[in-house]
Amino acid sequence: MMSDKTTTNNSAEPGSGTATGMLKEDALKGKTIIITGGGTGLGKAMGTYFLKLGANLVITSRKLDVLQQTAAAMESATGGKVLPIACDVRKYDEVESMLKQSVEVFGRVDSLVNNAAGNFISPTERLSANAFSAVIDIVLKGSANCSLALGKYWISEKIAGNILNIITTYAFTGSAYVVPSACAKGGVLAMTRSLAVEWGRHGIRTNAIAPGPFPTKGAWERLLPGEIAEKFDFKNRVPLKRVGEHQELANLAAFLVSGFAGYINGEVITIDGGQWLQGAGQFNALEMIPAEMWDSIEKATRSA
Repeated sequence: MMSDKTTTNNSAEPGSGTATGMLKEDALKGKTIIITGGGTGLGKAMGTYFLKLGANLVITSRKLDVLQQTAAAMESATGGKVLPIACDVRKYDEVESMLKQSVEVFGRVDSLVNNAAGNFISPTERLSANAFSAVIDIVLKGSANCSLALGKYWISEKIAGNILNIITTYAFTGSAYVVPSACAKGGVLAMTRSLAVEWGRHGIRTNAIAPGPFPTKGAWERLLPGEIAEKFDFKNRVPLKRVGEHQELANLAAFLVSGFAGYINGEVITIDGGQWLQGAGQFNALEMIPAEMWDSIEKATRSA
């Protein structure tokens, strides 16, 4: 499974930004992979590695300009082919259109990574019904829409596709202050295990990754604005005393969508440095935040 051209610097300090790709260079050659929320952050990191392994890539989100910029940068860095498609995963007709365009360009689609997400921290009693629905619709409904469209396509075309859902560790523990996200991700976890059983007979695998803290500049600044980021240092709640490197998550994702993981189905793999074992509920410690600070957090979140 290791590439002859890939070396590992065993002397480097863990978490020092030295993580390297783990699969051989043609591990995903000829495969077409859709990543929702693929224009930024972890979606971009996974997609870039998929391209390096020979895959064709479709990236989607609601912001076409961001997708086009990312696609150009990815193609320049890897020499691969990227198709950016604006798609609101909450709307099934847009998902079907996105799939149709993908097939028209690449001939077929082999894998789906449900990565699109929305989240914010807040005491639950401060949330409106619309705020709750906004997260549920993107995370749970969006993942369901994409899984349903791809599943119908694969079964009809007799393609042994696979789905990889990006959830969270609090999908199975719950967490205070991110209740809409916990509910939505918990639903995606249940869908992962359910479809693994139901669609397995079609050769369709369904798995999930539950990441711990893998900070991305834009998303994490919106999630933990201002001084709260200083007060709530994730490294202190991870036994390894560091956050994850994007390449580490990309390595795991690439393995799970590749043929090397052909007998892994219905599995949820945690990659969090042991964080949830040390203290379940990723955001439970936010109980220390006083009410007046929540006011400033809410103001910063709304402006973002």
